[in-house]
Amino acid sequence: MVSFTGSGRAGAEVQRDAAATVKRVGLELGGKSANVVLDDADPAAVAMGAVFGCFINSGQTCSALTRVLVPASRAQEYTDAIVEEASKVRLVDPHADEPDLFHALGPLSSAAHRERVRDYIRKGVDEGATLLLGGPDVPEDRSTGFYVSPTVFGDVTPDMTIAREEIFGPVLSILTYTDVDDAVRIANDTVYGLAGAVQSADVERAKAVAADADGSGGRQWRVVQPPGALRRLQAVGQHPRAAPTASRSSLRPRRSSSPERPTGFVARKSRRSRDFRATKPVGRMETART
Repeated sequence: MVSFTGSGRAGAEVQRDAAATVKRVGLELGGKSANVVLDDADPAAVAMGAVFGCFINSGQTCSALTRVLVPASRAQEYTDAIVEEASKVRLVDPHADEPDLFHALGPLSSAAHRERVRDYIRKGVDEGATLLLGGPDVPEDRSTGFYVSPTVFGDVTPDMTIAREEIFGPVLSILTYTDVDDAVRIANDTVYGLAGAVQSADVERAKAVAADADGSGGRQWRVVQPPGALRRLQAVGQHPRAAPTASRSSLRPRRSSSPERPTGFVARKSRRSRDFRATKPVGRMETART
C-alpha cells in the first residue's frame, strides 16, 4: 500500500509508477474547499470559523476552507466581520511560546513557495478582486523567514484564479451567492473533491445543504466553526482524478472554556457512512446524531 499527500500532478505520478507493480494507492491531493455561510449564521461566529478554517497551519492545509461563500443580502456584514477577525492574526516565530494560537501565523515552507503564494495574491489584484487585508509585500516586521501576511479578498468571482486554484497559503477569498442553489453550484464548481463546510444557526438546515452539496463526487462536508476550542480539522477525501481513499475524517470537539463566545450550528457530512453529526459549539459541546 502506498499513501501519498501532495499535489495532483505528483499524485498522478505516484499512481502511474505504482501501477507497474499493481500496488494499492491512497491519495490525498489538493483542495479548494468552500465554506458555505447561510443567511441566519452569526457574523462573529462566521468570522472565527472562516479565519480558523483558512489560516490554520499558515494556510498550508489541503482541506483548508479557502473559499467563503456568503449571501449577497448580508455580504457586507459578513465581510466586515471576517476582515476584523483576520486583522487580529499576527505573524509569529514558530519556536516561540505563543499564548494565542488561534491568531498566530507562522512562515511558509520555503522561499520558493512564498513567492508562489505572493504571485497568486498579485494575480487576484490583477484580475479585479478587492484586496481587503494583507497583500503580496514582505511584512515589515518579518524581514527574515518565509512569511506572507494574512490576506483577504472580497468581490471574488468563481472564474478568478484565486477562486479556482489551490494557493496553499494564508489567502482567503470571499464570494457571494444569490440563493442556496447558487451556493451549492459555486461550491461544487471545482476540479477538487476534498472538503467543505456549512455554517448556520439551524442545524437541520445546515445538514440539508450539506447533503445537496455532497452530490458532486466525494467531498467530506464537516464542522468548521471553532468558537472557544481550537479543534484540528481533519478530512480525507478524493480528487476526481485520483484513486479512492479508505480513510475517514475525524472530529474530536473539546469543551469550551469561554461561554461568552458566539453561538451557532454547523454541519458535517461523511460521504462514506452517510451519517450526520451536529455540534453545538461554545460552552455546550453536546454531540447529537440523527
